[in-house]
Amino acid sequence: MSTPATADLVAIGQHYYLPVYRPREVILERGQGSRLWDRDGREYVDFAAGIAVCGLGHNDPDLVAALTEQAGKLWHTSNVFYSEPPLRLAEELVSASRFAARVFLCNSGAEANEAAIKLIRKWAAAQGRGPERRVVVTFRGSFHGRTLAAVTATAQPKYHEGYEPLPGGFRYVDFNDIAQLQEAMAAGDVAAVMVEPVQGEGGVMPAAEGFLEAVRELCDRHDALFALDEIQCGMGRTGTLFAHWQDGVVPDIVTLAKALGGGFPIGALLAGPKVAEVMQFGAHGSTFGGNPLAAAVARAALRKLSSPEIAANVERQSAAIRAGLAAINDELGVFSTIRGRGLMLGAALAEGHCGKAGEILDLAAKRGLLLLQAGPDVLRFVPALNIGDDDVTEGLRRLEAALREFMGK
Repeated sequence: MSTPATADLVAIGQHYYLPVYRPREVILERGQGSRLWDRDGREYVDFAAGIAVCGLGHNDPDLVAALTEQAGKLWHTSNVFYSEPPLRLAEELVSASRFAARVFLCNSGAEANEAAIKLIRKWAAAQGRGPERRVVVTFRGSFHGRTLAAVTATAQPKYHEGYEPLPGGFRYVDFNDIAQLQEAMAAGDVAAVMVEPVQGEGGVMPAAEGFLEAVRELCDRHDALFALDEIQCGMGRTGTLFAHWQDGVVPDIVTLAKALGGGFPIGALLAGPKVAEVMQFGAHGSTFGGNPLAAAVARAALRKLSSPEIAANVERQSAAIRAGLAAINDELGVFSTIRGRGLMLGAALAEGHCGKAGEILDLAAKRGLLLLQAGPDVLRFVPALNIGDDDVTEGLRRLEAALREFMGK
């Protein structure tokens, strides 16, 4: 049987997939570390890591070993029965978190945020608060997922259009604006504030110094929960295992996914003592949540992502990418600012180039570099946290070539 051409396989996707994606017309076939190869043999440096998911790169031997060992034992039980990998993972997440008392395991970031929203509402109800006093405040530019409640929590109208009527009980304020948040909470009807320590889809925008501390203080003053979405910025991405450690705050709820599974789908909600006992038997559930395969891989990923070696590499490579982008910009003047934390970096396009991030991504891919955007105006860099020096150097070289072509146009 002859091997189908790449174009033929792309045509299958275009015909049979619900057309909600617009992937580049390559078929990625294998990966190793921070390099990928398509089925036509072309090689790519990976600065995207599956949207910050492959925190340990591709084909990590410890993750492969954990998966294959568990695959030979048990794949699925449901939560009608216990199995050891999710039990151990829950224990290890609580220990690593420094704040949590209990864990709910699920399959994705959106599910983790759905669970958080339900936990917030359930907690408020247990306090005797009526539905009108269970408001969740989120921030413009945020992204919390694609399910109906999570997308409503996402304070970006472009994600809402056509899905009305949206669930009620959400209120939006500007990110990093503590005065607006004070006003939004003044009525006493807010049950929780949900925030990303670094907004991803919103342009790789970090919380300003002191902002999360001020949010925590307002939540305490108004008896509201403080919930952190660390789905993209957590698990070592910003240089510490949890991003909020850098802000010196203690949350009530944290949601995780992406790098927690190293590429295997998993999500988690971490509940602090204030809310750990709110959801009792039957209050929530997931058929696949805590799957033994996912939990086994996540345990291996968590061990490595918690290591001092990963933290040191994130710091070093973050500085290298920042320096490389600055050097490119000194000559080409294509960026207005470079921002972010650790290996979650955004290069905002200068005036005159705004709206063209997608065009740059196409040119980069042709040069053998996989990048992301964060909206139409920002290039997003979220490589594997163990990316090596040679991969960073080569990736920046290919980016410079793509940007020279872009500027030449």
